[in-house]
Amino acid sequence: MAAAIENIMVTRAVAELEEVFLAHQAGVLKAAYRVTGSMADAEDVSQSVFLRLARGTVDPARISNLQSYLHRSAVNAALDLMRSRGHREAVPMETAERLQTASRLSPERALSSLEIKNWLRRELATLNPRAAEMFALRYLEGLDNPEIARTMNTSQAVVAVTLYRTRARLKKGLRGLMKGAS
Repeated sequence: MAAAIENIMVTRAVAELEEVFLAHQAGVLKAAYRVTGSMADAEDVSQSVFLRLARGTVDPARISNLQSYLHRSAVNAALDLMRSRGHREAVPMETAERLQTASRLSPERALSSLEIKNWLRRELATLNPRAAEMFALRYLEGLDNPEIARTMNTSQAVVAVTLYRTRARLKKGLRGLMKGAS
């Protein structure tokens, strides 16, 4: 009897996890892709987020907003992945040749959008994790300050100040990057 009950509970848990996965996998994948810029990395991040749920380290029933939780988990896992890589970056040869050709054309085109995106990803990995998460939620995921405050359990004022300081730091770094390219 106990084995039958346990079997029913496991079957329900698997069905619930499958339902959560089907409902939220695309959003988790999209959030991870925006941070990493790589579909392979985004898939790895997505798998790790749902694996945590499958292992039971997090109880979905105890989460008040599962979509927000999964979204935030995807952003954090993607940022962790970027941090773990440090400043290593793989640029395909065709891209490198195109960037080199573009930089010979004019100083204004010296930095391509790919270079800027890769620079931003590297910079996000060096930020305080909370600031990086707020930045990613605001500017990569499009959440507004009240949504970020609710998601991160903080005040809108803290979000606004953190984003202001983070933008100022990134602008300063981008100016330096732009000067180095011309």
